[in-house]
Amino acid sequence: MIRTGVFSFLALLIGCSPASAQTGLSVPHGFTIERIAQIDGARELAALPDGDLIVGTKGADVYAIPNAEGTAGTPRVFAHLDDDLADGVTFVAQRSEIVVGTEHHVYTVPYRGTLNRAPRRIADVRTGTVAPGDDGDVHSTTSVAFARGILYVSAGSSCNATVDDGHKPCVEVDPTRAAVSIVLSNGTLQQRARRVRNAIALAVNPQTGSLRIGGAGQDNLPFGHPYEFLDDLSLHNGDADYGWPECEENHHPYWPGANCADAIAPLVELPAYSTIVGAVFYPEEQRGPYAFPAAYRGALFAAAYGSWHTDSHGCYAAPPRVVAIAMHGDRPAIPVDWANPTRQWTNFVSGFQSGCRTRFGRPTGIAVGSKGSLFVADDASGSVYRIRPAR
Repeated sequence: MIRTGVFSFLALLIGCSPASAQTGLSVPHGFTIERIAQIDGARELAALPDGDLIVGTKGADVYAIPNAEGTAGTPRVFAHLDDDLADGVTFVAQRSEIVVGTEHHVYTVPYRGTLNRAPRRIADVRTGTVAPGDDGDVHSTTSVAFARGILYVSAGSSCNATVDDGHKPCVEVDPTRAAVSIVLSNGTLQQRARRVRNAIALAVNPQTGSLRIGGAGQDNLPFGHPYEFLDDLSLHNGDADYGWPECEENHHPYWPGANCADAIAPLVELPAYSTIVGAVFYPEEQRGPYAFPAAYRGALFAAAYGSWHTDSHGCYAAPPRVVAIAMHGDRPAIPVDWANPTRQWTNFVSGFQSGCRTRFGRPTGIAVGSKGSLFVADDASGSVYRIRPAR
């Protein structure tokens, strides 16, 4: 179990070390961060048992970084897909396969070293039309995760919140959109969570097998809302309803006459506009030469991409960063404070933004290596970073 008192002490009192001369980024005292690779449009990450790292991208190629836990080798194409936005990646140890989610498909690629292997298409996503009268806010990336023998796929909405010039809430006609789905044995998708505007981040707790999903909320609500969440989908049976666009946060209606009583109130909240792209649990039983201190074991790390929203001074309202969330198993150590979405987490990597509007990067994927390193991708600078305890 993570020791909340120690975690709070580390996060709140010791602060962060000076920015790394190599990366310009800051991490807590006692850690180092270094750039180990340059890959254009680096997105989600999957760490492999042999120390290699798989990197999804904004293009049609998935890359492998050999020996990412040691002297990292030159990245090379691991698989080329017949579709764009090979963003989502996960490793399925039971099958020794990499699963890749692209804009319209889901593929598996056999894993036997970092040699290029032929992908096999196993499912399709976004098979239907966009929401009638959509407002052009069409999300295109696909995330994937494997938990308790089930392969999950998430795809964002094809609208922000309303259609018909704002007079009606948008309703998806394609059940794979604004949803988290299960891939069935026949290749079809079965909806597992609905009315989630854009669940990019998927994270599996290695201790329990539970699935955490991250939600990026709608635009054009009162400033500072809605909060953006990470929730344990495994707690909810059937087709879990997260309420978008009528309901957000703690059963709060953002549409006249909406009944939000049955909408899920998530367990972890970050401020509006955070845009959670990646998340990972740090294993409680992590071993290896680069294992994090006990205070961070079991913590949930999230890569917050930031957004384009600006405050009254014209500054970006949410900076890009990586945050650490103290956990007791599948529950946050600090319960949600619906008046303060900053209480449950602390900064872990900062420095992606300077001042009001100058950004040097935007974190995306995040993964824990077999020897304990934490990896973070950044699609703006095309960087892959490695974080580990200082020696």
